[in-house]
Amino acid sequence: QAQLVESGGGLVQAGGSLTLSCTASGMNLRLYTVAWYRQAPGKERELVARLYTSGNTNYGRGQCTISKDDAKNTAYLQMNSLKVEDTAVYYCNARIYGRDNNYWGQGTQVTVSS
Repeated sequence: QAQLVESGGGLVQAGGSLTLSCTASGMNLRLYTVAWYRQAPGKERELVARLYTSGNTNYGRGQCTISKDDAKNTAYLQMNSLKVEDTAVYYCNARIYGRDNNYWGQGTQVTVSS
């Protein structure tokens, strides 16, 4: 059974950094486009970063880097210069475009204090 588990969220002061992890099981993350989304209270879920299997990336937020370690079957999101408005639940997504393979993690809370 394919599963994604996020970790690394928590409370951080504004201006700080945080690295989120997304560990996959029951699937080979190397075959997937991986993305991080976030959803703040009362707002829609939005893209933070996406990493295609080609190595190309899309970023919806600056000051962050998405990466993947195929050997660990884990994706990462490093965020720097965090702001209070970055407070949200962050979700990992892995999908293969054109196929039904589309998985979400349960989310990890990131809270940035002023």
